[in-house]
Amino acid sequence: MSARFTIARLGSQGDGVAATETGEVFIPFTLPGETVTAAREKDRATLMSVLEASPLRIDPACRHFTECGGCAVQHLEVEAYRQWKRDKVVHALKSKGIVGDIGALVPCAPATRRRVVFSARRTEAGIRLGFVRALSSEIIAIEECPISLPVIVAALDCLKKLAELVCATTKSFHMTVTVTGSGLDVAVHESGKLGENQRRIASNFVIAEGLARLSVDGEIIVEPKKPVVLFGGVAVAVPPGAFLQATEAAEQAMADIVGQHLSRAKKVADLFAGCGSFALRLAAKSEVHAAEGDAPALAALDRAFRFANGLKRVTSERRDLFRRPLTFKELNAFDGLVLDPPRAGAEDQSKQIARSDVPFVAAVSCNPVTLARDLRILIDGGYALKSVTPIDQFLWSPHVEAVALLEKPRRRR
Repeated sequence: MSARFTIARLGSQGDGVAATETGEVFIPFTLPGETVTAAREKDRATLMSVLEASPLRIDPACRHFTECGGCAVQHLEVEAYRQWKRDKVVHALKSKGIVGDIGALVPCAPATRRRVVFSARRTEAGIRLGFVRALSSEIIAIEECPISLPVIVAALDCLKKLAELVCATTKSFHMTVTVTGSGLDVAVHESGKLGENQRRIASNFVIAEGLARLSVDGEIIVEPKKPVVLFGGVAVAVPPGAFLQATEAAEQAMADIVGQHLSRAKKVADLFAGCGSFALRLAAKSEVHAAEGDAPALAALDRAFRFANGLKRVTSERRDLFRRPLTFKELNAFDGLVLDPPRAGAEDQSKQIARSDVPFVAAVSCNPVTLARDLRILIDGGYALKSVTPIDQFLWSPHVEAVALLEKPRRRR
């Protein structure tokens, strides 16, 4: 049964929040100040109609908006959207008692996302390829995607055919598509075990369509062209399913901020180094020690360094920084440090950094909540927070990146 609600604010996940006598109700695709009717179920409701629209409401960019679960706030005016994302960082830091210089959001342009994860499933009507509806397992087939690079959108029919060829399961599976300098790199996960005939047919299809690589659950099925990306002009042959920042522009913005902060450091530690997006750029001016738990990513970084010209020394170490963080004594060998952990943050590693004498630290995060926790540890350990820069690379979603810069005077030994 539907009821009338007045939206008080925009929640952290992009849902409108209405206050009622029985608690808050979260209503997707609504905006503060709006009066709406919605069908309530516990603390959530499905929007039925907008009775009084906010002046900040705009037409969404995509026909699949409200169905596809990928975007939450395409209906919000651009400046209000950017302020909402910046405020997510502000509020997270304030919750830990951190107040500092928080810059304006570095914006994300449409049609720039280079890495997209599709869901696929075989149905009676054939393969369905798209994104999962929010709070559901239903796959919404898509025909457009205004956040993605045009080359990915143009390949949707090709990708759908490839999904059909590799499907060996009745369950849904995932297809990660990455734009590289060599073409599209397609990494499929949980599609079932391929038979020999399937492998041959899929391989021939990949070659005929000019794709760079097909892998299934980490195994390379065919690689006509080794997928390569550039980190500061250094070519890196990335392994199947390798983590990359979602947009090239955001990666460069983060690298510029980090690089400037660490420009005086002769020896830099890059923690959670991945394939080297920071390490290989920093190596233009500094010696770098890269620590990373993923062996294929670290091997790609090391191989890229060995074939590059004009870089200072880069050493690499396979190390699970969650189980075995670099100790403060090890860190004292460096005068600069960058860490870019997953969403869980780097609590134990931050405790070791807080005890260290490293004068310049750059903390990169995709989760303002864990960033705030880790910054509190560093500040309590004697670091001064110089600036925080929010960066958008997941357009129209609740996710926001941030780069925090910290300094600590070196102790005299």
